[in-house]
Amino acid sequence: MAEPEGRFRTMVDRLREKGHRLTPQRLAILKILARSEGHPGVEAIHRQLIQDYPNISLATVYRNVILLKELGEVLELGFADDGNRYDGNNPRPHPHLICIRCRRILDPDLPDLKEASDRLANETGFEILSHRMDFFGICPSCRAKG
Repeated sequence: MAEPEGRFRTMVDRLREKGHRLTPQRLAILKILARSEGHPGVEAIHRQLIQDYPNISLATVYRNVILLKELGEVLELGFADDGNRYDGNNPRPHPHLICIRCRRILDPDLPDLKEASDRLANETGFEILSHRMDFFGICPSCRAKG
């Protein structure tokens, strides 16, 4: 996981570089995404923001997250039954552990993934541009609950 303050600065710099305004609401969204560990959805981000910005709309949050996605500063994880979730802390493709009960998402460290990707490209002739590797299971917390 990246250091949240560094990720925040990187996202701010990227928005400035592209000529986007840095409103207090936009900066608050960046802070949430930069320190995100659970890959929040737009609704979860909105719930966190509403405390400090009671007039912020869900559409505003959605537009900002999509802008950050287009700039390559957040990774979108799409789920058919649970909506999209976003990783602003590590916006590059990486594997995920996903609990099928509580929907918790973790980022496991798989150091051999690059080697596997290179081997797959060599064996198939594919130019691999991106990947998505999700492992579904039941987290220790949910298992303890029965």
